[in-house]
Amino acid sequence: MFIRLKELAQKANTVHINETIDLTDVLKNRKDLLSFGPLQVDLQAYHQDGKAEVTGELGIDVEQECSRCLNPVKQRLEIPFHETFALAADESEPDDEDDDTHYVTDEKIELMPYLIENVLLDLPYVPLCDESCQGLCPTCGTNRNESACGCKNEKVDPRLAGLADFFKP
Repeated sequence: MFIRLKELAQKANTVHINETIDLTDVLKNRKDLLSFGPLQVDLQAYHQDGKAEVTGELGIDVEQECSRCLNPVKQRLEIPFHETFALAADESEPDDEDDDTHYVTDEKIELMPYLIENVLLDLPYVPLCDESCQGLCPTCGTNRNESACGCKNEKVDPRLAGLADFFKP
């Protein structure tokens, strides 16, 4: 998926990009993903102030394990996308590090690496089936969302164990 800076500058209106992309080659070795669907791309590219602005939204269905109870969690990720591109005046990088513009030397820009980067950065690091998920019992392994196990999991710091006798009647 490419955009051409010169063509975009010549067009007065916005260029729409609607595609479905298979990310199997990129995501197949991810251990944190049980399954995933194709990436839906809905972008608009336009020329503004000598730069190409590409904005829109990416959507992908993913299935991961809940980090507390290990049950599968299916969710739809809606990822906002915004990148700015400009032709570099020379081969060196500009000094302004606060600028979020990607300076490129070729007028033809491949968007795929930027799409992949946004998807990978938006994958949940700690997926949860529910915010109130109680997880697995560390003693017996029972899923505490389904049933109570009755295990006593209170751990007392040995440095404070003497204080426990202080509060007994």
